[in-house]
Amino acid sequence: MTRAIDKVNDCKTMGEVRAGVNALDDILVPLLVERSGYMTQAAKVKNDENLVYDQDRIDAIIERVRPHAEREGGNADLIERIYRAMITCYIDYEHDELARMRAEGLQPRTANADKGDAS
Repeated sequence: MTRAIDKVNDCKTMGEVRAGVNALDDILVPLLVERSGYMTQAAKVKNDENLVYDQDRIDAIIERVRPHAEREGGNADLIERIYRAMITCYIDYEHDELARMRAEGLQPRTANADKGDAS
């Protein structure tokens, strides 16, 4: 199996560099949009502002992506920084989505709701 870093072309010009970056952006943007859709689903399922931020889940994501980055020939520290920034943005987005859904009629969780759905 080819590592991601081994797929990078040897570029001679900035035009070649930019073409490679643009091609990857064409792949990344739809995936990031899809990921944001799952943040909307998380907001709906959690339905509690206090459950949006989950340090244990953040730690699990970082513990998962660091070795993946290394296996792909990447810099694990860089990938962790990118993921932490992305997670912060998605947490903000999840708060916004919960507020939007509440404004559209989603009823807040009740005190008796099953908190086991908070993952």
